[in-house]
Amino acid sequence: MTRHTSFEPETRSHAVVIGAGLGGLAAAMRLGAKGWRVTVLDRLDMPGGRASAIHSGGHRFDLGPTIVTAPQVFRKLFADCGQDFDSVVDLIPLDPFYTIRWPDGSHLAARADDADMEAEIRRLSPGDVAGWRRFLDDAAKRYVVGYEGLLTKPMHRFAETAKVLPRFAMLRADRSILSLARSRVKDERLRMALSFHPLFIGGDPARVTSMYALVSHLEKTHGVHYAMGGVGAIAQAMVDVIHAQGGEVRLRTQVETVLQDARGVVAGVRLGDGERIAADIVVSNADAGYTYARMLGKRPRLRWTDRKLGRARWSMGLFVWYFGTRGTRDMWPDLGHHTILSGPRYEGLLRDVFRRGHLAEDMSLYVHRPSVTDPSVAPPGDDTFYALSPVPHLGHRDPVNWVREAENYRAKVQAVLEREVMPGLGTRVTASMCLTPQDFRDRYLSPHGCGFSIEPRILQSAWFRPHNVSEEAPGLFLVGAGTHPGAGLPGVVASAEVLEQVVPPARGAAAWGAPLAQAAE
Repeated sequence: MTRHTSFEPETRSHAVVIGAGLGGLAAAMRLGAKGWRVTVLDRLDMPGGRASAIHSGGHRFDLGPTIVTAPQVFRKLFADCGQDFDSVVDLIPLDPFYTIRWPDGSHLAARADDADMEAEIRRLSPGDVAGWRRFLDDAAKRYVVGYEGLLTKPMHRFAETAKVLPRFAMLRADRSILSLARSRVKDERLRMALSFHPLFIGGDPARVTSMYALVSHLEKTHGVHYAMGGVGAIAQAMVDVIHAQGGEVRLRTQVETVLQDARGVVAGVRLGDGERIAADIVVSNADAGYTYARMLGKRPRLRWTDRKLGRARWSMGLFVWYFGTRGTRDMWPDLGHHTILSGPRYEGLLRDVFRRGHLAEDMSLYVHRPSVTDPSVAPPGDDTFYALSPVPHLGHRDPVNWVREAENYRAKVQAVLEREVMPGLGTRVTASMCLTPQDFRDRYLSPHGCGFSIEPRILQSAWFRPHNVSEEAPGLFLVGAGTHPGAGLPGVVASAEVLEQVVPPARGAAAWGAPLAQAAE
């Protein structure tokens, strides 16, 4: 890729990136490498978006993503910008990747080595070993088509999606991943273990396409990693590259409106304090739903109208309890870096969360204990945790009042942890804080307080998802979880690689109207 480093800032075309999440930072890096002068604007007080952190009582609480499943997307991003990712970020491979525990006391450790993993399957359900192998074959085929074939390809023209429809049909992409798991294995616990991965990107396993079985192959092929210092350390390394390119990252800066000229072509942004920043293009890493509903003023929208956004299926909400414990580093030896506590119901809980919008009494939890790998997250001898529970988003008919329910629900989470894996927890807790869907709505401007934007169903993916090239305003582009290819670290970083392919090289502002209008067709 051609790199431009000799331009004076005032001679380069200007791009404004809204949002310093990983998608926005990756977009800024790639635009900077193409010769653009880039300004990144974010309303938070630190970069990273959902990958930011809060410090309390000597603990560092990483607020969002904790698992790096495709380090190659970061390595390629940094390499394309003339940098070495591994020289600035220390990734630690984890083995086991995570452990799933069920209420009956059984467990399954997801392992890196094929023989170790087969031994785990055989121990849990001997009669399902052959079916598990068939599922891995299913996952590998879907990885080739869905990951290698689509991840970094622009999908704003339907013809690109149409090219893969025959292969999607052949692979029964219309079938849910839970349905695929049912067809391969009989043990209900193993069906859960093979199908839960879409929850990491906001999808209902009983409804999202079986193409997401590819995550099993992604883990098997590339491993599961932890970034020392948290994913926020990756965000800071990205900011450093942007600064080295001559770009600017402005924090505590709220963007209110994307400005358009008389022709409807993007002209810049207006901030919450009234300041206007001129730009040749604007790249929004804000949620696609928020971008279209709140940031384009009163101009009529061609596709992503309020009605269409209202009909969209959105990902679930998240309740996350962040807590520190004193003197526990040698306690709870069965609780590793990543643990999934499956509740007594799997499909029933999915129905409550995604379709009924009901806050159930039972729950499933993802427990993150980074202090077993990264002692810097807690004082010596102490631990840092978060426990995440999928809950309904705020867009259901009778949304949960989290101001009233948050502490009650936190106590239920604590009770589950004490009963299942952390006896004596209540006497050890020091620092404590929670994020609810209302906090996701207010902190991240997430529609309905969703954890992962629009749900990744088959008719809300690829061309059917909000496009990286906006059809609403020439000069507006989208990156991040709400656009193609979707949520998760590989998806949001890959969205910037798609962006690089659809944004022309930097040039003077006067020539932009026609090329950008053509790009949006």
